Order: sequence, then structure tokens, then C-alpha cells
Amino acid sequence: MTLLLHTLVHRVENDSPDFFDVPEGHRSGYAALVGRPNAGKSTLMNALVGRKLSIVTNKPQTTRHRVLGLLSSDDYQIVLLDTPGVLEPKYGLQKRMMDVVGQTLDEADVVLFLADATKPLDTFTLERLAGRPVVLVLTKIDLVEQAEAVEKAAAYAEAFPFQAVVPVSATEGFNLERVVQEVLDRMPDGPPFFPKDQISEHPERFFVGEIVREKIFQHFREEVPYATTVNIVQYVERVPPEKDLIDAEIVVERDTQKAILIGKGGAALKKIGTAARRDIERFLDRPVFLRLFVKVRDDWRNRDTFLDSYGY
Repeated sequence: MTLLLHTLVHRVENDSPDFFDVPEGHRSGYAALVGRPNAGKSTLMNALVGRKLSIVTNKPQTTRHRVLGLLSSDDYQIVLLDTPGVLEPKYGLQKRMMDVVGQTLDEADVVLFLADATKPLDTFTLERLAGRPVVLVLTKIDLVEQAEAVEKAAAYAEAFPFQAVVPVSATEGFNLERVVQEVLDRMPDGPPFFPKDQISEHPERFFVGEIVREKIFQHFREEVPYATTVNIVQYVERVPPEKDLIDAEIVVERDTQKAILIGKGGAALKKIGTAARRDIERFLDRPVFLRLFVKVRDDWRNRDTFLDSYGY
């Protein structure tokens, strides 16, 4: 089911007077955040929503799914779609990630093309945006001199017919309001797709799995994070003071990767679990009991059965 059809069904299922009772001129639409790995897409979406929804690390290809965040006020609802970094796929998982990017571009009312001001021109992504309404968001400008940022923006403007150019620093909170305004200027009139007090469509177990995966990216190098996915096999909500019970399966491709994740005497796995539990409790605002298990699934990134099972 496409995202547009899914949200239309969602609206019907949640039909209520306050859900559709919106003022005249109310705007709603989809804004896709697209760019190369580590361009700052997830950081920007988290800053706009005001809460951490997309995991963020200093490694490329951290985002694998399309993460939906909702930015709502009395007069509008912007559905932000954080996407995996654009790349040339080398295996099955990456191909599915690029399929997600393509589908998201087709559904978006406006594309926010995020370009890292510290990196060379991203013509690779631009080639995939022809004919679409695109706003250039030049990220990380706090890391370059003003003259360099102006020169980079001019070079991009010469390479592509952007509808607007917005330099930002999501970590510093600079120009976020202008990003929102540029999106709103291109949003159609219409009622909200989701209740106004909602910030995402994803269930809590999705974010729990992403938090565990983020800790793996933060604690390990080289191939281990990229060969890993996290599957939540059990999520039991309990009545306080009992803690919620979460069983998470960390999937790798080889026994050597499993050994690295577990570590001597289980020390590495315990470190991941402790860090993940703290962030999960902060996200859920309640205590949890987190159990981690490591499973080997040979070449899972290229096998459709596993990719389907793990939600890719």
C-alpha cells in the first residue's frame, strides 16, 4: 500500500469531528528529505519535529527505512519523510532502500534536497530529481566560512533549477523556520492526514529496534553495523511497577560478526544493551527490561525472505 493510500485509510478509520474540523485554508502535504548518506537528513527532521525519531550517527547509511515525522499546527500538517541516503546499490538491502527513495519522491508534494556544505557538489542525487519541485537545503553551514557557503549555494543554483535555497544548521537551530515556510508555500490546501497530537505513524517497537541499531553503529566499526539488523521478537507492556519486557534479536551474517557483537564474556553486548535501554526508557518515558540475542542469518541482506521478514 502506498503512503498516500495508507494515510487516506488512516483518516477514514480515525474519522471524528475534531479530526476533520479544520479552518479554511488549512494545508497538508508530504515533504521528502533526500540526499546522500550523512547529508543531515535525520538531524534536520529531528530538529523540525522537536523529538528524536530518526537515529543519527557519524557513519553513512544509518537510515534504512522511510521514517515519517509529523509537524502540525492549527493551520497545517507537514508529513516529513526521512529517507535512506542516495547511493549506487551493491546488494539487495541497498536496492530496497533506493526503491524507498524513489517511491517517496513520487509521493512528495515538495522535495527537500539536503546537500552537505562541507562536501563537493552532489550531482549524483540531482540527476534523480529532474522535473520535481525541489528546495535546496544547504546543511552544516556552521562548519564552513560564510563565503564558502555562498559559493556552494551559487554552484548548486547553477546546476539545478531550485525553487528556493535555504542554508541551515540543524544542530544550531539556524533557519529551521524558513525551511518550514518554504515547505508550506508549496503545500496544497486540505485536512490533516493524522491526528494533530501524533508525531509519527510508526509503532513504538519500530523506534525501539532503531535505537538498538543506533548503538551498534556507535560502538562498532567497519562491516559489523552494516551487516546487522534488529528484529523485535517480543514487546510486552506491563502494569507499573513492573517493567515492560522487550526481546530484541540482533541479526548478523557471519559467526565472526556474532563473536564481535557479544565480546569477551558478553561484555560488548552488555554495553550495547545498557546504552540502548537508557535511550529506550527516555523515548518511552517508562522503565523497560531489555534482553538482546544475536542470531546468524547467512547473507540476509541479499535474501528476499529475510528482507521481507525484517520489514525492508
